[in-house]
Amino acid sequence: MPGGLWAELTDLVLPVECAGCRGRGALRYGVCADCAATLEALRPVPVRPDPAPGGLPPCVALGGYGGVLRELLLAYKERGRHGLARPLGGLLADVVATAVGAVRPVLLVPVPDTAAAARARYGDHLGRLTRHTAARLRTAGWPVRVRRPVRALPRPDSVELDRAGRAAVAASAFRLRAWPPVGPVGPEVAVVVLDDILTTGATLAAVARTLGAAGLSPTVAAVLAATRRRSRS
Repeated sequence: MPGGLWAELTDLVLPVECAGCRGRGALRYGVCADCAATLEALRPVPVRPDPAPGGLPPCVALGGYGGVLRELLLAYKERGRHGLARPLGGLLADVVATAVGAVRPVLLVPVPDTAAAARARYGDHLGRLTRHTAARLRTAGWPVRVRRPVRALPRPDSVELDRAGRAAVAASAFRLRAWPPVGPVGPEVAVVVLDDILTTGATLAAVARTLGAAGLSPTVAAVLAATRRRSRS
């Protein structure tokens, strides 16, 4: 059985701790009822870093990077809890629907990971989220396509970098895979860039500029969490 599927099934049937609060008990897709209620109470809102990098499209996030949402993302990305892709993908679908508005054709473009990051995070974490996001939107009647026209070049980890450092790394971090990247896209199609966490906006802006150079300017970016601005000494 493939590793990813086995991880998802294991997360559903074994008595693991809740990914949100670390408690044990009745879980569905790795989350207890209280944490699920906390997540369901979140409502997507427009967010924007200050200052915003050039080329950053309008951004919408489910919530701030803290509490239950932060714990779920850490469990999913850093601790291999693949079963969380389904609920997180469903939440990201809600963000997309809010960001786009009325039902219309949507092209989802996930931010690509480098090969090194994918190995460190138990595979293509955003690709899994995107599949569940697309499935949830299609069930709700949205015409959805998923494309991966951008590839990530090897780059240093930006976790410890400041805003200027992140911008410098992101500026040369992405390339188009092919030309044309996805084929013709009409004006009625909403091009939505997906990511999990918005910090400085440098990565999303770099991906948006790469797409824009190919005539595929994003309509909006949808993320699960946005970090709160903190002053640096």
